[in-house]
Amino acid sequence: MDNQVASQAFWESEWQAAIDRSRSQTPVDKNPEQAQITRWNKMAKDFAQRTGKQKATQRRNNTIRLLVDRKILTPKTRVLDIGAGPGSWALPMARHCAHVTALEPARGMTDIIAARMEAEGVTNITIDQHTWQEVDLEESNYKKSFDLVFASMTPGIDGPDTLKKMMGASREFCYMSGFSGPGMHQQFAPLWKKFFNAPMPKKTHDLIYPFNLLYAMGLRPDLTFSWWNKEINWDREHTIRHFVNFFESHMEITPEAQDLIADYVNTQCPDGEYRPEKPVCRGAMIWSVHKDGPGEG
Repeated sequence: MDNQVASQAFWESEWQAAIDRSRSQTPVDKNPEQAQITRWNKMAKDFAQRTGKQKATQRRNNTIRLLVDRKILTPKTRVLDIGAGPGSWALPMARHCAHVTALEPARGMTDIIAARMEAEGVTNITIDQHTWQEVDLEESNYKKSFDLVFASMTPGIDGPDTLKKMMGASREFCYMSGFSGPGMHQQFAPLWKKFFNAPMPKKTHDLIYPFNLLYAMGLRPDLTFSWWNKEINWDREHTIRHFVNFFESHMEITPEAQDLIADYVNTQCPDGEYRPEKPVCRGAMIWSVHKDGPGEG
């Protein structure tokens, strides 16, 4: 068992097995990737507002300050931001580096990035409207083209292959953050049980998988955890919209389903506002793609 735990093949297999279990327990969508992009398009404005609040901005500033202090983010650094969303990371990083490529498939998100670039006079960001899954490193000229490959809370890194592709694009460093444990999806679990008469499948983006795979590959990520509550205090209508956006990627939202969601939201908004009860744990990793440390092979 000790040899297995230290094996790259073991952790690739464990991660893939978790992915397969989750998929087998999840209603099949004919085009899950497109369904996810559609969902993010609908969420873009709300997501940009939520991630622009004071606590979220302070967390980002702290992380960027750490990257600058460690000389990972410098005036010469070229960054690839995987799953850039509305540019919450790309724009502040662009102030400290040579160039940022913001990879984001959802048009609703890239429109916000472009508008923010214009408003802030930022000219060193290129938008690439693709998913990380469909990017070919050779065809895109992304192979070993970036000093920092950055992936914050993104579904783009969804298994061993996309993690290894991330490292294939980096000359020096990678940054990845994700949930540790159930994450924000736990808020949907009671309704999931009602709709599908089964427990909600466990998510496969838990940081335990990429961390242990990297460790087994001989790499040594710096790993930190933080417990935090999302800055959510939504009104009833906003909350219903949020739940509908999630479930419509798994099922048809009939009038009956809409009513069931509304009834559930009413129980969660006793004072007219929705606040998730449980905090979530977020993990963040920074690592060199070189086994012997930065700049060495």
